[in-house]
Amino acid sequence: MRSLCLLAALFTPLAMADSLSVEAHSLMRLPGKDGVVQLDRLDVADYATLLIPANLTELKVGELRLGHEARIAIVPADHPLRVQAKVASFAEGSQILARGAPGTYEKAALPGRDLDVQLQTLQAPSLTIDARGGTGAPGYFGLDGANGKKGGCLWGQASRGADGLNGGNGHDGAAGARVHLQVPRSFPAEAIKVQVQGGSGGAAGTAGKPGAGGASNGCLVYSTDKGRAGHPGEPGQPGVAGEAGAVTVQRM
Repeated sequence: MRSLCLLAALFTPLAMADSLSVEAHSLMRLPGKDGVVQLDRLDVADYATLLIPANLTELKVGELRLGHEARIAIVPADHPLRVQAKVASFAEGSQILARGAPGTYEKAALPGRDLDVQLQTLQAPSLTIDARGGTGAPGYFGLDGANGKKGGCLWGQASRGADGLNGGNGHDGAAGARVHLQVPRSFPAEAIKVQVQGGSGGAAGTAGKPGAGGASNGCLVYSTDKGRAGHPGEPGQPGVAGEAGAVTVQRM
């Protein structure tokens, strides 16, 4: 029965829903196609994760509860996300994750998602937000040089090994997010833990190894000399780390 309720929640329009619960040890994508979602209550149970899609621009909640090690994971996007809660309760180990995506050989790393978080009342051992930039992709590996060919017994000579190719440069990391927090004046500053560092640059591509020179043929009467080995390639340069984001805190 609980599974049927969860399935119904996934497909129920949020305009008709007053509350939404994510069961313990489960993952749910926040339903709804509109840019703004409004709920009376949002409960993410222990070790559960609620995924916020990229199209969402604003999440308004009357009562927001995050259980032990619960997560709100926010998909990267080029527009900020505003989160408002009148009453918020975060258990130990809970987090809001707005990290940028790591880069690939085809796509650049994505920056952390900009956030505007307003929590009118907050009960929590800490407010932890991770909005670091994505890590750059590593550089391509340099290809190894081909080995030289053997020489003939009557004519010809062993060929030289080919040079190894240079490694590619690592790709740059993405920028950290800009995070603006509005929290109660009584919430301790040391309990606010926000990470907005830029993503690290991708590792340099390693150099290609040189090809071995062609071997002598070892003929009885006539034998060619062994070919020389090629030269190794050069390693690439590591990528540059992304720029750090910024954090501003406003007391209410």
